[in-house]
Amino acid sequence: MNSCPTGTYPYKIQSGDSLWLIAQRYHTTIQEIAAVNSGIDMNNLYIGQIICIPEGYDTYLMILSNHMRLLWEQHVYWTRLVILSMVFGLPDTELVTNRLLRNAKDFEAALIPFYGEAVAAKFAELFTSHLTIAAELVQAAKDNNSTAAADAEMRWYANADQIAAFLGSINPYWSDEEWQSMLYDHLAMTKEEAVYLLTKNYEDSIAVFENIEQEALDMADMMTQGIVRQFPQYFG
Repeated sequence: MNSCPTGTYPYKIQSGDSLWLIAQRYHTTIQEIAAVNSGIDMNNLYIGQIICIPEGYDTYLMILSNHMRLLWEQHVYWTRLVILSMVFGLPDTELVTNRLLRNAKDFEAALIPFYGEAVAAKFAELFTSHLTIAAELVQAAKDNNSTAAADAEMRWYANADQIAAFLGSINPYWSDEEWQSMLYDHLAMTKEEAVYLLTKNYEDSIAVFENIEQEALDMADMMTQGIVRQFPQYFG
């Protein structure tokens, strides 16, 4: 399907999607989605496929949800690229690291409309530390410097605590305990991914990355849902 009919909007299928989740996210039903997608096998959707979503959901909600998912996807993809570049000493290490660090500024821009510049900038500051400490940990592991690695890991988890507490303080629908749990899982899996790459266990590095990607989408949806509940006036 190259275009969507009047009264519908295009949506690209992403990892972890199901018709039920899409219908819930955009306040419609599976039956209504199927009705505007004649010729598409709803039981065999694939990542990257474009389907049409009927009117009846909030367009701003769709934009926010897609954008948060994009930012979290970019976060884990660019993190993986940085790890790969560092592990194998690739000449693009500085370039991909700079692109990864831009992720924090992109989150800042996404949060400004809801929380203002000061709050958004604070999140970006904490998130930048999350990224830079991760790079320190990978470098220390590559250098077999266990002391530096342990120090970086301790600061990494302390930073996760700060991020979770900060998010819990700015949105009553974001649980700092839930964010802490998800961030801890994220750190553990990212470390595991780096170790697999350092030890040339490429198959397992791919397997764990798939779990990282799915959790990133879960964090994106949790962030979106909290914003929608806190600012219902923007979403109808």
